[in-house]
Amino acid sequence: MESILQPWPWYISGPLIALIMFVLIYFGKTFGMSSNLRTFCTLAGAGKKTKFFDFNWKSQKWNLTVVLGAIIGGFIAHHYLSIPTNIDLNPKTVSELSQLGFENAGKTLLPAELYSWDSVFSIKGLTILIIGGFLVGFGTRYAGGCTSGHAITGLSSLQLPSLVAVIGFFIGGLIMIHLVFPLIFG
Repeated sequence: MESILQPWPWYISGPLIALIMFVLIYFGKTFGMSSNLRTFCTLAGAGKKTKFFDFNWKSQKWNLTVVLGAIIGGFIAHHYLSIPTNIDLNPKTVSELSQLGFENAGKTLLPAELYSWDSVFSIKGLTILIIGGFLVGFGTRYAGGCTSGHAITGLSSLQLPSLVAVIGFFIGGLIMIHLVFPLIFG
């Protein structure tokens, strides 16, 4: 049973992602999660206030099933297909995170210092969520898509703007983790 609970190897998951991308491209669809946020805003009536949200959301019903599948799949994977295990982090990373106040670095996937309800509902946690949410929303709109859309759909269809966006995502991540993160938690 334990072998079933291991992550799928690259030679199974990689071709499956490629197959899904081929099917989406064949049917003229693109994959990305940020477009679903636009659809949810349209469903909530944002199209009455802003022209960007005024579109036929029914043409995106298929993409809403991707969100539902991600939620259900994540639940199933977490509760039924995974076993608690330590994360194989570099000892230097564990040491640096410990110095920043993370008690269980390498022991849990979601550190309580960021993801517990106490942390989320603190002034610091709410500030991080609001500023981070704004930056992600702005960046996604400015880049014309999210990380999954550019990195999976854009790169697989050889789009140069997606390559530039993915490089930008990595640079932004490096800046965040090496410069901003220590300021927030140091």
